[in-house]
Amino acid sequence: MSRPVDNIVVSALRERIQSLEGTSGRGRQVLPFGVVEIDRRLPGGGLTLGSLHEVAGGGNGAIDGAAAALFSAGIAARSKGKVLWCVTRPDLFAPALAQVGLAPSRVIYVEAGDEKALLSCMEEGLRHGGLGAVVGELARLPMTASRRLQLAAEGSGTMGIAIRRWRRQAEASDFGQPTASVTRWRVSVLPSAPLPVPGVGRARWLVELIRCRAGESADFEVEAPDAKGRIALPSELVHGSPETQARRRSATG
Repeated sequence: MSRPVDNIVVSALRERIQSLEGTSGRGRQVLPFGVVEIDRRLPGGGLTLGSLHEVAGGGNGAIDGAAAALFSAGIAARSKGKVLWCVTRPDLFAPALAQVGLAPSRVIYVEAGDEKALLSCMEEGLRHGGLGAVVGELARLPMTASRRLQLAAEGSGTMGIAIRRWRRQAEASDFGQPTASVTRWRVSVLPSAPLPVPGVGRARWLVELIRCRAGESADFEVEAPDAKGRIALPSELVHGSPETQARRRSATG
């Protein structure tokens, strides 16, 4: 049987470790997705504000990369305040961001000359403290740079999102290297649901939570964000498979 003094020492050590790692949950706010199946997997019930999060496409193609950017834009759309979006290439399509709730009037675009300058812009934006979110598109994210971004986010309470994009296959392996980000996500495009009339249904993605500090990995099939930045589970997943629904009807009938 442990003694009270031992419990006090252990608690003090745990709090000390959490403060050194920046994982103390006291006073930390979160931005929930509004999807129970996802939020319950995240400590605190949502994405931690004042933290760095990573997002990448599931493949090396432009389609998965665009899905990762829209996933990030949907998160930023639900934040409060202006959004600083940093790029090294002027290939961001503003109307697509608007479709997932991130209006052009809310976005401050920064085109940096290279990724070193982009990281500096992200860090300054996070330290500013008056923004809803800071987003940066980059291929490499060294541990030291990610730690600086994480500390800047913790100090201001602003969420940082690093979208990992690669021009060459060799750069993709860097996504597996350790960083100081609190969560790491991977987004892959799935076939959209068929419609009863000619047309294209709401886009669907496979969203993988492949790293979560103080949490567990998971994957989710979701529908792309709506005009307010909200993702959703496909209706057949919300209500269960057709077989499950049939069993429910049989049990209640």
